[in-house]
Amino acid sequence: MTIQRRDFSKGLAAAALTGRPAFAAAPRRANTLYAATGSVMAWRSLDTMTGASGKVSAITLPSPIQYAWPGPDGRFLYVATSDAPGGSVGGGSIHRLVALKIGRGGALSFHGEPAVLRQRPVHMSVDPSGRYALCAYNAPANLSVHMIRPDGTVGEMVVQGETLDLGIYAHQIRMMPGGRSVVLVTRGNDASAKKPEDPGALKVFDFNRGHLRNAQSIAVGGRGGLGYGPRHVDFHPHLPLAYVAVERQNQLHTHRILGAHLAPEPERILSTTDQPPQDAKSATTLVGAIHVHPRGHALYVSNRASSTVEVDGRKVFAGGDNSIAVFALHPRTGLPTLVQRIDPRGFHIRSFAISPDGRMLAAASMVDMQLREGGMTPAGLSLFRILPDGTLAFLRKIDTPVGQEAQFWTAILPVPA
Repeated sequence: MTIQRRDFSKGLAAAALTGRPAFAAAPRRANTLYAATGSVMAWRSLDTMTGASGKVSAITLPSPIQYAWPGPDGRFLYVATSDAPGGSVGGGSIHRLVALKIGRGGALSFHGEPAVLRQRPVHMSVDPSGRYALCAYNAPANLSVHMIRPDGTVGEMVVQGETLDLGIYAHQIRMMPGGRSVVLVTRGNDASAKKPEDPGALKVFDFNRGHLRNAQSIAVGGRGGLGYGPRHVDFHPHLPLAYVAVERQNQLHTHRILGAHLAPEPERILSTTDQPPQDAKSATTLVGAIHVHPRGHALYVSNRASSTVEVDGRKVFAGGDNSIAVFALHPRTGLPTLVQRIDPRGFHIRSFAISPDGRMLAAASMVDMQLREGGMTPAGLSLFRILPDGTLAFLRKIDTPVGQEAQFWTAILPVPA
């Protein structure tokens, strides 16, 4: 089910979202739309007012791209790659952290030698100072901190002097606002026929010049992390709030930030989908990425589904919710209210991005999908205009068929001045 904007006009008014000027007054700047499929990072120019895009160019990296993060000055893009199968324990042999220089028109080129990593890096980010790259590894859970040299190349790994509490199945690593702590989001795993459920948690570490110390282990729900499967976190741009996308329970949790740490229990828990919770065997919908609008008046979470069933010898879509859930954020408290779910016209939104000017959202569907009624929907980049109240209006979809590969990551970045 898709929730339309008109169905929530009362809720939007209550949230008082129009108290700030729209981004329409922001100066225009050239932007580049990036998308990663397998080992290939492609880019094209993007007009964030009209959705018009330019010619596609690409660069091939050492192994399939898992995640990427721009440096704070916009001159470099740091990319984690691995040839390990997604979700595997071990596997693969080419795990790298790559620095790319962003040049004229957003073009990418290798910048220094890639760093060799120990296992599959499922996520990476860069601290606001641009001095450190942080990598998260999923199975077994692990992390690493790498120096970034003044010239933007990847430097040595920082050796940690303390045994860190790393949880089970790490999925994201982020620097907390203020730069004094790091959060590692560990998802855990659903129970299977062969083993019981693994608990999830938020692992918070104090950070000092690349060195980490255990600070908090947060397992919401009072069951030691059972029934709690967080995936990603994002932060309000000016209020002390962290928003957690909880993958295995299809929820959005809001935590208050207390200094450099997090409140152990969320202030608000909301569902991201209208589909009821399901057990591990029948689950078809999972939460994906989460991003707060740069203005701080709205928040977006992807619901993703791509399970298949065999019908007449064809593997077709099994059902589930593929949508972007839009939450209004109260201007004073920052607490979210669901105001919209909108169809991205694709399957399994693992990654989506908001343009720096706040005008556009691009959602990357990960896979091509055969439909029960016949035909195939290709993967693609679905472009949405972000309206002044934060809700989305579908603009167009750029089809990007992937075949046996997967479209894992996307971003909209400004062209360097």
